[in-house]
Amino acid sequence: MKILHFSDLHIGVENYGKIDPNTGLSTRLSDFLSSFDELVDFALSEPVDIVILAGDVYKGRDPSQTHQREFAKRLSRLSSNGIPTFVLVGNHDLPNSTTRANSVEIFPTLDVANVFIGDRLDTYKIPTNSGILQIVAVPWPRRGGILSREESRNLTIDQVREEIESRITSGITRQAELLDPNLPSILTAHATVNGATVGTERSMMLGNDHVLMVSALQQPGIDYVALGHIHKHQILRSESPMVVYSGSLERVDFSEELDEKGFCIIDIDPAYPPGKRMQNFEFRKVSARKFTTIDVNITQPILNPNSVILEAVSRSDVSESIVRVRIKSPSESVPLINDNDIRGSLSDAHYVAAISIESIEQVRPRLNVDIAEELDPLHALNLFLDNRSTDEDQRSLLISETEQLLREIESDSEPQS
Repeated sequence: MKILHFSDLHIGVENYGKIDPNTGLSTRLSDFLSSFDELVDFALSEPVDIVILAGDVYKGRDPSQTHQREFAKRLSRLSSNGIPTFVLVGNHDLPNSTTRANSVEIFPTLDVANVFIGDRLDTYKIPTNSGILQIVAVPWPRRGGILSREESRNLTIDQVREEIESRITSGITRQAELLDPNLPSILTAHATVNGATVGTERSMMLGNDHVLMVSALQQPGIDYVALGHIHKHQILRSESPMVVYSGSLERVDFSEELDEKGFCIIDIDPAYPPGKRMQNFEFRKVSARKFTTIDVNITQPILNPNSVILEAVSRSDVSESIVRVRIKSPSESVPLINDNDIRGSLSDAHYVAAISIESIEQVRPRLNVDIAEELDPLHALNLFLDNRSTDEDQRSLLISETEQLLREIESDSEPQS
């Protein structure tokens, strides 16, 4: 049985994008859909037996009709080819009211074939071409669905979170005890798990995070744990059952610049006993949009700071990247930095996110007064120019002019015969 696991699709994230004149839509929407298309193409070509989306289909809880249409198009490709998709409800999929539908509830309402929604902590038995797969689903909890208003009335925020964590953990254990040991089983959760490295999702959270322990997830009978919510791909447990964040398919901002983006492929053999079914794991990268940071550190005042900046840009591959340039420069050189020239050098970039300049005040060494009084003018000038990091042409000119001035002074001071 071949399982495809991914998460945090976040259709609707459009920062660092521009309008595509051909579609009238954000180029960033195209980025996210293009990565999703890579995944769907792979799922169909293998083919896989089931696709699991471990939460957060959209950026927000109220996706536009366009975003819903584009997601449904791709689910339809899988569904019509007999590949079921299990969609776990994440925090970005939940409404802010218990009486409103979540953003993916339309699929079971329309009874769409081969699309299953995990919106409660429960075990779902999903038919695939390789047999039944048991999925213990741990969606992002609605607080009101776990704690009644009366139960939480006198609790602090921390106590509420701890109680939610305790009840989720108990619920997972209870579901694991009910699993059929003759069927393969995975657990999928949209949650922060202790020990995970977080990034952009911290700033995208819609409320306080509950944290689950890895030990709560590695239940007997579970063959693999498919996690969502954290955007960085990471393996929290490599022994059976593996506990894995697939990470998101696309970078959201520069905190994810160095993260590899993609999805996980898991091979399970149902003929083996629980704990022995996992046969192979693979992380497959997608062609996510690159983010590139160019840092330029100008340590001394210079007359042409742009030459240093443009040289740094030329050493970076900015083609079709989302780029930011961070410049540190002595305050004397800041007025000489030409923003237009820098942007011109970034013409191959997909989008220039920022050109930031941090002005550094220079602390210049001062000569001891006694030493300074002993220096001849040319020696003093050379020390001064050293501290200013003056370029050679300017240094030569200043020294030449100074020598000429000193000769004139000496000539004027000679006694007349």
